[in-house]
Amino acid sequence: MTKSFPKLLIYLLSALFLLNILQSHFTELIYDEAYYWYYAQDLAWGYFDHPPMVAYLVKLSSFFFGDELGVRLMSCFLGVGTYIVLWYLIKEEEKKKNVLLFFLLLFSMPLLNAYGFLTLPDTPLLFFTALFLLAYKKFVGKSTVGLSIVLGLAMAALMYSKYHAILIIFFVLLSNLALVKNKLAWLAVAVAILCYLPHLAWLYANDFITIKYHLFERPNQPYSFEKFTLGYFLNLVLIFGLLFPWAYWALFKNKANDHFKKSLLYISYGVLLFFFISSFNRRVQTQWIVIVCIPMAILAYDYFCNRPRPKKWILRFGTASAIILLFTRLGLVHKPLFPVVYETHDNKKWVATLEEKVGDTPVVFENSYRRAPMYAFYSGNTSFSLNNFHYRQNQYNIDDSEEKMQGKRVAHVTQYAREGDFTYQNQYGTIFYGTFIDNFKSYRKLWCYVEPSPIVIADSLQVKVYNPYEEKISLSALHFYVAELDAYKDLKNSRRIVPIPQQHNTQFLKPKDTTYFKCMLPAPKSTDIEYVKFGISEFGLRPGINSQSIELKR
Repeated sequence: MTKSFPKLLIYLLSALFLLNILQSHFTELIYDEAYYWYYAQDLAWGYFDHPPMVAYLVKLSSFFFGDELGVRLMSCFLGVGTYIVLWYLIKEEEKKKNVLLFFLLLFSMPLLNAYGFLTLPDTPLLFFTALFLLAYKKFVGKSTVGLSIVLGLAMAALMYSKYHAILIIFFVLLSNLALVKNKLAWLAVAVAILCYLPHLAWLYANDFITIKYHLFERPNQPYSFEKFTLGYFLNLVLIFGLLFPWAYWALFKNKANDHFKKSLLYISYGVLLFFFISSFNRRVQTQWIVIVCIPMAILAYDYFCNRPRPKKWILRFGTASAIILLFTRLGLVHKPLFPVVYETHDNKKWVATLEEKVGDTPVVFENSYRRAPMYAFYSGNTSFSLNNFHYRQNQYNIDDSEEKMQGKRVAHVTQYAREGDFTYQNQYGTIFYGTFIDNFKSYRKLWCYVEPSPIVIADSLQVKVYNPYEEKISLSALHFYVAELDAYKDLKNSRRIVPIPQQHNTQFLKPKDTTYFKCMLPAPKSTDIEYVKFGISEFGLRPGINSQSIELKR
């Protein structure tokens, strides 16, 4: 083994794995991890926000442990696995003499460091990006049927991790258009598509809800140079930490002398340019660009491994960065060492406080796909996120979690109330009020379709309401609302409307059937309204999200 892996590298990777295991055990979950843990409680070929890879990693981890490590175990393996694959990807000349350079280049990257133990979609994305590049490097060296199949499997695994993976595949193809004429490359594509068919079938069965949300329903805000474009450039610094000058210097100085290095350059420049352009439309989140860490780490190592002077400074700043990150990781566990209250602090505390107030009564959290799974994870009790049109849809809108609450006594927790039967305070000091509801009912899966679309103000509209439930629903229990949204899908106002059933004497929405209504939509009070959504309030609850955003035509 030492022929491929020097003893120093084995020691460092072993220490890293042990560190990540301990970190996983002693660090409370962040909210997104709790949400993905919730995914894993009902395995499927897709979920509202992401492909299913992250859920399967959580499920595999849960076979071995039941605490936080039961969410993160597989991430610890993939984190070290990414280092191992990258070791095979860097050039061979004297790499055994540059183990410390290799390790510090990777360990100093804050997000690559964090994704070594946190279980998020980017964790498998980074690992399978490295694996895909290794398969591609071997494929362009000597194409075989076996390598073609491996390349296809790697592409499928990438796409099952996160949709951003399409950028990796696209820029690799763009760097080597001769692949279009390569039959074995098409075999790899066929393998990838075949493996990806279950997810495509899930998307089709769920009306492409994930794609529609990310492309059309995701809220935005007016352009701000500080938040959008400047924020993007700050993210470029953040992903590489103290070593960012050397990472970008190596990118600029590297030249494409073979197909593989050309692919690394195309991925790096392509992803950076893609999200730079995107920054003029919306705020670019840091993790969206983390995929450049893989190709740029290879380029940085290859460029600096035989340059003693800059290598010396990389080792110094890399060591400093490693110390800072280790201290930060300690602060994730021990709150006094962290400069601010973070998501990993005091989740057990607020969950225990709330559980003490409600016992084993199921908890309905209004507008929080974050707190609902966190409460379920640490209490072991049932929870649900009741989403209204002040919020957004999420996994709780499309799974069977609502059904589990119907007719039960629940504790309803909301940020909109100023009094209630009980209160609790989260780790940030926010006070939430809750009330007990003896016979909870909600119909958030009722769905409104509008004709014509786009809507013409003051015209008569036909509103079709589909009832997907097995029971009839009394119209007397329902109130209809319209939410008025600006160009960025931000809620500005809401008003009650009274649709009239086209069939007289209609008193119920029939199960598994569509009921037709007529209504007039009043002109918005504000001139900046460009979309509307329909919401239905049941039994006094705030209106849900019961339609897509519908464009207004003036």
